[in-house]
Amino acid sequence: MTEDLSGGDLSRLRQLNGLAVIGVLREGPALTLTELAKRTGLSRASTEDVVRELRERGWVSEAEPAVGTVGRPARRYRFEVDAGRVLGVDIGGHKILAQVADLSGTVLHRSRVAVDPALGRKERLAAVDEAVATALREADLEASRIWATGVATTGLVDSTGRVMLSDALPEWTGVDVAAHVRRLVGGPVLVENDCKVAALAETWTGVARYAKDVVFLFAGLRAGAGLIIDGKLHRGFGNAAGEIGALPAAGWMRGQEHLLSWSRSGAGDVQDVFAAARSGDKKAATAVRRYVKDLAVGASALILTLDPELVVVGGGLSRSGDLIVEPLRREIDRWCLRTPEIRISSFGDEGVVLGAIRLALDHIESTLQGGGELTSTDRFSRV
Repeated sequence: MTEDLSGGDLSRLRQLNGLAVIGVLREGPALTLTELAKRTGLSRASTEDVVRELRERGWVSEAEPAVGTVGRPARRYRFEVDAGRVLGVDIGGHKILAQVADLSGTVLHRSRVAVDPALGRKERLAAVDEAVATALREADLEASRIWATGVATTGLVDSTGRVMLSDALPEWTGVDVAAHVRRLVGGPVLVENDCKVAALAETWTGVARYAKDVVFLFAGLRAGAGLIIDGKLHRGFGNAAGEIGALPAAGWMRGQEHLLSWSRSGAGDVQDVFAAARSGDKKAATAVRRYVKDLAVGASALILTLDPELVVVGGGLSRSGDLIVEPLRREIDRWCLRTPEIRISSFGDEGVVLGAIRLALDHIESTLQGGGELTSTDRFSRV
């Protein structure tokens, strides 16, 4: 970071210097002023001024002295993850998840409300209200103290946070999710498709965190995809990137029927088909094999188009990755010029809500990068 902003505004220079210090402290352990100056490129005097201001605003705090030091130790400073809180919400067919996290993304409080896929929009929105209220109550947090909220939902979502189309939950089409959630919390509300934010979670702290080009496959009764290109979530011009399941030839529409037909036969719940296949049930094994085969068709089309470094399988059925990965790899081998590495998500059914948290954190960071005040009387004040 340079201290000479030619022709620039001094307040903007202070903003950039503050961002430089915050960025360094967020990436690692507590540092001394000398270490901060070296890593940011600022003079020690400027670093001291910036740190003083950031401490006053609650973004930086003094760390405990290192154990075992001789004499008076140099003061060390750390990023104050408790300066604010963010909220992540996952609105799914079978559950609503709400999680409160600090500014490092560490989840502090969780709330889960089970719902029926057949619920109407009013009932589902009421379940969202319940999940959010419970999470805030358990966090002992007023709604106005949430800096930003990320919301993930099934369906295509426009730039305003309204669901343009939902095949999985037809009554959900047209719901203004952002407007509804704004009634519940303070700060901006960002709404995105669940498969897309699940891909975001994988590249943040999941199995794809070191990969730049990723195809995320949402494996469940509803199949979907999220795309990471050059380390960034790819939304497309109309926010419809990755929606290859809309193409009947891709096989994703009929894939779920193989699992549903097994459960309708009275053998058990859809989730049980993998356990039955694992125990030797031939009909269940056939249903799983056909499901994976159809999943592979759409996946292969995405792989041939993007040539990703990695394919991640997530969603509710990813827990049965031992029955998915190898058959999926064999099917992809049939169609693709190069089969990328395939990994199973470690998040289970929480990948989507973690991605929603990342969405909220990204908004805060982009606001600051764009020149937003580090502190103010509204959402960027200290909790």
